Amino acid sequence: MRSTGPEEEPQGSQYPGGAAEEPRRRSRRGRSGDGKKGSFWRELPILIVTALVLTVLIQAFVARVYVIPSQSMEETLHGCPGCNNDRVLVDKISYRFGDPSPGDVVVFRGPQAWGQNEFQTPETTNPVVGFFQQVTSLLGFGAPDEKDFVKRVVAVGGQTVECCDTQNRVLVDGEPLNEPYIHWEPGRGVGQEEFESVTVPPGHLWVMGDNRNDSADSRVQGGGGPAGAVPVDNVIGKAQVIVLPPTRWQNIPEPDPQAQALAAPGWQAGVPLGVGVAAAFPVVRAGRKLVGEATDRRSQELH
Repeated sequence: MRSTGPEEEPQGSQYPGGAAEEPRRRSRRGRSGDGKKGSFWRELPILIVTALVLTVLIQAFVARVYVIPSQSMEETLHGCPGCNNDRVLVDKISYRFGDPSPGDVVVFRGPQAWGQNEFQTPETTNPVVGFFQQVTSLLGFGAPDEKDFVKRVVAVGGQTVECCDTQNRVLVDGEPLNEPYIHWEPGRGVGQEEFESVTVPPGHLWVMGDNRNDSADSRVQGGGGPAGAVPVDNVIGKAQVIVLPPTRWQNIPEPDPQAQALAAPGWQAGVPLGVGVAAAFPVVRAGRKLVGEATDRRSQELH
């Protein structure tokens, strides 16, 4: 018999298990890819819900974006009917470690006595629209609650505030304030409306708008006086940054209006240093004298 040579291996035998192995592998890879796509679509609702929950928690406990609804804080914060109003990021953490200070711009819930609102949030009779308004407000994209206000802290509990001195300045504890942020709206004059001396109750704040002659604040809300003060517990947070519109991106300036008025004159600030320098010479001389006397006594003892 004629011997035959070794049989040629089928082309597919280069894969372990023979030529049929490659189609099977491709089939498994195809099913694996389809599984990954299916897994993504199944997980997408979970990702969306998780993102919404995290957003709500951040808005509730960390920071929230508020829309400035009125011109009471012009020109620091821009707001007017029909305008592209400022959106500000309100920090809710800072005041967990301390109370608001003079100069801070704060967002707060209007006390019950504050019946005069600066703006009104339109109410809808459509329950579906109302639901989405509540959701967007919670997420920080809708209009803020009509009882939320934004003002600047002028005085804190225990301080006495009044207006005005002969130079049209507000006084705190008898000292005039330095308020570079005040805006005089055209047509409303440049003289502040006077009000009687008020001692701010403990745990409260006296707040005023930067647009001084177009702001319903502690001077008038609740009839003015102590009833116009805002409880510290009502403060939602500190307005830190203007985030929208992009042309207005900036930090919110918060100069302490009491700093210059209550600080000692410059020459007085140098008094401690002068006293220290003057006292240093006799102290050093006395020290040298004591050291010299001790050295002399020791030298005599040795001899």
